[in-house]
Amino acid sequence: MPPSDTSTQPDSLGAAAPRLALYLPHRPNGLAQLVDDPRADALVAANSNHWRKIVTLLSKITSPAADDWRRFRDDALFGQTALCFTPQLLKIDGWHWIGGKDNLQRFEGLSHNARPLDRCPGVAIDPDRRLLLTPYPDYRQLSNGLVSRIREELAQHDFYARSGHTHR
Repeated sequence: MPPSDTSTQPDSLGAAAPRLALYLPHRPNGLAQLVDDPRADALVAANSNHWRKIVTLLSKITSPAADDWRRFRDDALFGQTALCFTPQLLKIDGWHWIGGKDNLQRFEGLSHNARPLDRCPGVAIDPDRRLLLTPYPDYRQLSNGLVSRIREELAQHDFYARSGHTHR
């Protein structure tokens, strides 16, 4: 299969005004077909286990109720979040999550004051810019313990308040 021409591919998948946008360095297969009806199950089916991990971590971090991330993933994920594939922050009121050091380097000239989170190797946050920096979203690098700690930090900055749910 020849490589796809990324110049004609969409730059994002999901909500137009997301509560959180996750920036990744590569696009999934079948992105153009997913844009009109973005669903986690369709994204995973068109791709690999790698994308299941990304979608799961995105759900675990953004679900209004931590213990309800599966329902959130299946019913609401792309109505409240977006995956972005260009190295430029969207002009949104929501949060920006850049996954991976190599990916962060693509964002030339990005100024921020992200501070490392205690007990969270490789995770930093800049609440003023609503910027979350983490290792690449993979289970080996973002364990459930790190996800819980990230949720605690986001809750301190009212990320979950708009949904009316707690961050447990």
